[in-house]
Amino acid sequence: MNRWFVHAIIFPALVALVLTSAPPAASAAGAVILTIEQALTIASERNRDIQMAREYIQRAQGKYVEERAGALPQLTGVGAVSRDRDKSLEVYGPLMGERQSKKIAEIGVTQPLFTWGQVSASIKAASAGLKSADEQLRQYQQAARKNVSMVFYDILLAKELHRLALQNQEQKSRHYDEAMRKYSAGVATDYDVLAAKVAVENARPETLRMENHIKILRERLRFLLAMEKEVDVSGSLEEAMRPYPPYEESLAVARERRPELADLKHRIAMYGEIVKATDALDKPRLDLKGGYGYRDLSVLDFSSDGPAWNIGVYLTFPFFDGLRTRGRVEQARSDYRNVRIEEAKQADSVALETRDAINTLGESQEIVRSLSGTVVQAERLLSMAEKGYELGVKIRLEVDDAELNLIQARSNLSRARRDYLIARMNLDWVMGILGEGGQTGK
Repeated sequence: MNRWFVHAIIFPALVALVLTSAPPAASAAGAVILTIEQALTIASERNRDIQMAREYIQRAQGKYVEERAGALPQLTGVGAVSRDRDKSLEVYGPLMGERQSKKIAEIGVTQPLFTWGQVSASIKAASAGLKSADEQLRQYQQAARKNVSMVFYDILLAKELHRLALQNQEQKSRHYDEAMRKYSAGVATDYDVLAAKVAVENARPETLRMENHIKILRERLRFLLAMEKEVDVSGSLEEAMRPYPPYEESLAVARERRPELADLKHRIAMYGEIVKATDALDKPRLDLKGGYGYRDLSVLDFSSDGPAWNIGVYLTFPFFDGLRTRGRVEQARSDYRNVRIEEAKQADSVALETRDAINTLGESQEIVRSLSGTVVQAERLLSMAEKGYELGVKIRLEVDDAELNLIQARSNLSRARRDYLIARMNLDWVMGILGEGGQTGK
């Protein structure tokens, strides 16, 4: 085995093996290493958007309790001490016009009997709003899973590209060292040395660029996970491709499971009940009102005290309010029509997203299959070029071209695998089943 074969074949292979097995240079010491499952679990608990959605559910629950109170009895305690004098009351007796002192302690109750559907409509609207808040939480949960997954796969891709860039830089450095040795031996020219040096310098920016890109992506992942410590990822872009449902089946699932559509259905029901509740504002209503307590009345030197009670049914009919209610009803109906239009628009958008997602997933699968064969061919081409160079039937330029083709093929394959994972995850998101037992659900 000659010295030239060691430098051209064995040494590059050993370096490539070390680079492949060594941890990426961009992994920071002390960073929390996460798998995709761990990252998604943390996001479900700590993501800020999900936390805000949970708080919105609490608000919706409070709104439901508020509206439900309209159907329940209202109890009021009253206590008062007063002193007054009214001469107009002397017609009922001389003492009535004198100064009076009153003490009152009473508990009053009000119970709606008939509100023209206002109370029941308000309760139904609040109940629909609570269901809408649940769907919004599911929407934010799936969006968080989608964003975290995309950044996670981007980090894996960036690490792979950084490894390839570093490997390319190492190869260019070895070529430069080889050119220097040949130059010292008098079998290479200044041009060969300069060309090798330029190749080394051109390889460095890509390595630095990918290192910085990894740092940016890791910070983005830390932001999505709302973590204080630095994070890093562990995983692979190589996953077996699986079949996916056809367009009609995917669209049917999306129409049933997509949280945006479910949210709009609940909002339509909510705005429909708001129209009914608003329309009842200028209608008659009946209320049962009563009270029981103790009263003390003093007039001059005379005083009397004892229990007191009252009960009655009251009719209230705001038959003219300056058309205020009519204006509110028209606003509520407009809101109802708008949300119906929004539902139709969202349904069309989901149909388009479903078709695009399926087409993109099919395309990404074909690209992965195609590039997998290209990498094998590029590896074989490099082996043939190095063997030919060893035997003296190939020149150095041909070996360089073969190395470049192999690096490009591996880079393209890594990008294609990342695109496939994103496309598969995006189809689950479009169908509304991301993280709920779908293709990418864990």
